[in-house]
Amino acid sequence: MTLPPHDVCYRALCIRDAAFDGRLFVGVTSTGIYCRPICPARTPKRENLRFYPSAAAAQEAGFRPCLRCRPEISPDAAAWRVTSNTVSRALALIGEGLLDGDSGVQALADRLGVGERQLRRLFDQHLGAPPIAVAQTRRILFAKQLIQETQLSMTEIASASGFGSVRRFNDAFAKLYRKPPRELRRKHMAPQSGVTLKLGYRAPYDWDAIAGFLAARAIDGVEIVERERYARTIEIGGHAGSVEVRPGAGHLKATIRFPDVSKLLGIVARLRRLFDLDADVLAIGAHLSSDTGLAPLVLKRPGLRTPGAWDGFESACRAVFGQQVTVSAGRRLASELVRRVGRTVDAQTTGDARLHRIFPTPSRVRSAELSSMPMPRQRIAALKALAEAACADPRLLDPTGTYEEAMLRLTALPGFGPWTAQYWALRALRDGDAFPAADVALLRHPAVAGQGGRPTPKALLARAEAWRPWRAYAAQHLWTSDAEAAHG
Repeated sequence: MTLPPHDVCYRALCIRDAAFDGRLFVGVTSTGIYCRPICPARTPKRENLRFYPSAAAAQEAGFRPCLRCRPEISPDAAAWRVTSNTVSRALALIGEGLLDGDSGVQALADRLGVGERQLRRLFDQHLGAPPIAVAQTRRILFAKQLIQETQLSMTEIASASGFGSVRRFNDAFAKLYRKPPRELRRKHMAPQSGVTLKLGYRAPYDWDAIAGFLAARAIDGVEIVERERYARTIEIGGHAGSVEVRPGAGHLKATIRFPDVSKLLGIVARLRRLFDLDADVLAIGAHLSSDTGLAPLVLKRPGLRTPGAWDGFESACRAVFGQQVTVSAGRRLASELVRRVGRTVDAQTTGDARLHRIFPTPSRVRSAELSSMPMPRQRIAALKALAEAACADPRLLDPTGTYEEAMLRLTALPGFGPWTAQYWALRALRDGDAFPAADVALLRHPAVAGQGGRPTPKALLARAEAWRPWRAYAAQHLWTSDAEAAHG
């Protein structure tokens, strides 16, 4: 991630430019502290400043996090797709905790299908810090957030943030913050049901659009979408729970109910991808606005995001159901599958009696009798083949190997053509350039149809070349506009 010239960085700091929040961090040599560019503290002298592309790079240089501007809740620009595809997928795996145990950088490189030396070089180029440093920074900043925003014990926080022991947790805090973690805890906090955390993003954020998208596809028993609330059931490692997300002032507020605190960091990483919190929508919008058809759509919804997916297998099943052409038909089929095969959970686990089902695992779908499902036999066969393949290879739908390898694994399955695979990549792989060109709603949109009527998928792909590397966001603008026209 190449930083802007230092004079640009300095001007951004002087005016507290929120557009740079998460894109650069400022180390102050006179204090030994690093800050976000929006820090309310008095601007230091220019000769005392050092600029870094990530929090990990600032900490590697010997600076400690500011307690006022709280780098732990800044937008995670390191996860934005301006970095290489390999780095993006590496960050997703680090977010799931791959480097929190005994696994080293070589294991991460193997999962990505690249050499360890190449992976280190890419991290240094885009983030200014090696993978281990990125993982360590992520752990300690998350721990700091848990200390200040939750009532978890220090033992639970050490486990939740990926530290192997409380001793290592205390040592890391003493070294970085120069004080024990207990001294950072707020004195008075309201009682919490579950763990409630702030999820930062770079404004603007179009909550109404993302909530509308999720509401149109909400699965009965698994999800609830209301105007100011999204909630769903989750299952990780055999344990069930729920997550709830609400819009806040400059952040989303997530409440997580899950019995295993060691999974909290991974859950937060999934939520950030689901709600696309790390995109720089202003930069993306500026690029897409060069197209005269897209420009009015971007102007109308400058904070539009591309919703992600909670789980790769669930997203692949939804893509199969999405072949029913209409969104409502796909939703009904997903709800029917959950009704037949989904595991039942109670309100004590989820916090809401309406959340009473877990989306089925591959093994449950593989062993289920689905011949009476109200869908064509070929799609039932595709669903079964997907479940069979996911059982045979648990990493089938993970962001492992190259992007091309991930797509080949999927298109090799029966019933997974280009549209299905591209739609899945857009949601589950978080590929900002995925583009299902054969999608009916994209082809019929007036912004691309023109006077000659609907273009062919090939013609749309040619038009969309100018939208790279953000074709997924172009598709989201077109889908959102199409849905508004249909409801209007």
